[in-house]
Order: sequence, then structure tokens, then C-alpha cells
Amino acid sequence: QLAFSVLGPGAIENGVYQTPTLTEPAHATLIAATPFDVALRELQIVPPPPPGQNVIAVASYASGIALHRASDFALIGIIATDGPPGDVAMSSAGDIFAPLTDATTMIAVSRSPWTVAPVANVPLGNEVVVDNTTGAIFVSNRDIGGKGGLTRVLGGKVQRIDTGITAEGLALDERAGRIYVGNVNDGTILEVDTKSFLPVRRIKSVDRTFGLALDSGGHTLFVVSNQNSQMRRGGGYIARIDLRPPAGRITAHSPNIPFPLGIAYDPKTSRVFATDEDTGKIYVFDAATLAQRHRPIASCSLPWRPRIDATRRRLYVPCARANEIAVYNLDTLRPLAGSPFATGNYPLGVAISNK
Repeated sequence: QLAFSVLGPGAIENGVYQTPTLTEPAHATLIAATPFDVALRELQIVPPPPPGQNVIAVASYASGIALHRASDFALIGIIATDGPPGDVAMSSAGDIFAPLTDATTMIAVSRSPWTVAPVANVPLGNEVVVDNTTGAIFVSNRDIGGKGGLTRVLGGKVQRIDTGITAEGLALDERAGRIYVGNVNDGTILEVDTKSFLPVRRIKSVDRTFGLALDSGGHTLFVVSNQNSQMRRGGGYIARIDLRPPAGRITAHSPNIPFPLGIAYDPKTSRVFATDEDTGKIYVFDAATLAQRHRPIASCSLPWRPRIDATRRRLYVPCARANEIAVYNLDTLRPLAGSPFATGNYPLGVAISNK
């Protein structure tokens, strides 16, 4: 018979440790015992960040959601999750959303008042974006009965549609009310109306469509072909897709990249950034031609999904194998002071608040 107990604040309810909201740091000891064994775990519990504080949230596959101060990258604490978060997004109010990539829930964190709660029926989440116009949260679902899906959470209601095979990348156009979903294993992108939540059209894409990025005008998608030299001679590449009717057209290819994975677009400099999982480098391309605009930037071990903070002019790159986040000045492409900074184990996604 297994028994639990807590020394310090909080209690264990239905096998889950519940902490109170604190105003000062505290320590707790969790104890699990059977007639033959005893296990202990020491925890430090810290108060949540104030609602107005700018934070960086990191989806750490093996730790949970790590929170850092945006000002100096200092670790605030880690939100434990009942499964590995695959990505993280933040609303304009600073609320945080992280789908669990090997579970059937999404974690929703409200900043005011501070609450952490699971959202059910969001299976095998890959990427997540927040539509601040409608308040909807969209999650790409890797596999549901052999098909990829897109889940929308809006007003407490969870809906889902099929998108193709193995849904991964997302790109949102809030002004036009469109979201694009990349399907890794069928070489297509599904365009979906965000308000009606109905498919608009299917766009032919590249082999192993992975990361997506949308230009500021909403007319162009930048797509990662996630291939290495064993899948395609020379490796993968970035493609530029013109979205204007009647159908999407591939209008440019980048030079080969050993094994591209993530992508981000900077409208101010009209540059596209792609991370490469083989070399640990960041490739920089001209958005109009996909010609190389800068020599590859040495980054870190297994750089995953890059994220741009346009307000502070920063590029964030989670370094999965290094358990770090690398941060660059978007204009000079030089690392910022304090970069890279340590975070949770195996970071895959970054979200930044700008309140």
C-alpha cells in the first residue's frame, strides 16, 4: 500500500501535490512510503511572478515550463506538468499555454489571478499559438487515429479538425483570420478560417513540411523542408510560398541546409532565420529571394524552434541538448550579455511577454 505525506506547505490530493499561493519562498518535503520502501523529494516553492512582470516561458520537455525574468534571464521557477511540454505560447495578457506532446492535455496558466490548470482533450500537441483577436488557442496535433489535427480552445470549448498526416508547424494571420498548418508526412499545408474553424484550401508544399513562418503582409509562407542528406542529397532547405489566389506557389528555394528544423521571420530586416539540428547553426536568408544574407551563426547543441521578440529586437533559440537558451540581437546578430542562459531540461519552445 502506497502512502503520501507532506512536510511543509501544500497537500497531496489524488496523487497530485497541490501547493498554496505563497508570498514568500518556502520549502517542502514530499514523502512516499510502502511497507518496504521510503522515497523523499525536497522542493523549493516560490511565489508566482506579479501579473505585470515581463517573463520568458520555456517549454522544457523533461522539466516542465521554466519561467525567467525577461530583464536579466534569471530563473523564477519551474511549473511542473503532468507530461512533457512540446511548445509554449503567451497571450497579450501574459497568460501561458503549453500542450503536452505525449499526453492528452494542454496546460493553461493564468497570470491574474495565478492559476495552473489542465485543458482536457488536446492530444499529442506539437506547436501552439494564441489568437489575441478572438482569444482562441490553436494546437497542432501530431496524430489522432492516423491523421494530424488542429485543436481550437475558445471560451472553454475544445474543437478539432483533421489537417493531413502528422501536423506540426503553425503560422497565424490574425488580421485575415487565417491559420496555416504544416503536415510533415503528406507535403501539404492546410489553410483554416480561425472564426468558422473550417478548412479554406489545401496548399501543396515541400517534402517533410515542418516549421512555418508568415510574412507581415500575410502573402508569403516560409516553410522548412526537414530533411537530411540521407533523405535528400544535400539535405533540406527553406521554400517561399506565395499564398495569393488561386493557389499557393513555391517561388524560391534556399541553398541546401544539412538538417533544417525551426524557422522565424523578422519583418524589420526582411530576413528569415532557420535552425539546423545537424550543425547547431542558424542560417540567415533574404526573405525576398532566400539567398544567404549572413554567414551561418554558430549557436548550440540541437537548436529547436527560434522565436523573435520584435519589441526588444531579440532572437531566442532553445538549445535542446545543452539545456540553454541562446539570445541574439536581431539587428547585429551578436549574442546578448548573459547568453546563453541555463533553463529546464531539453527546451523546445520559447514565449515572451511584452506587457
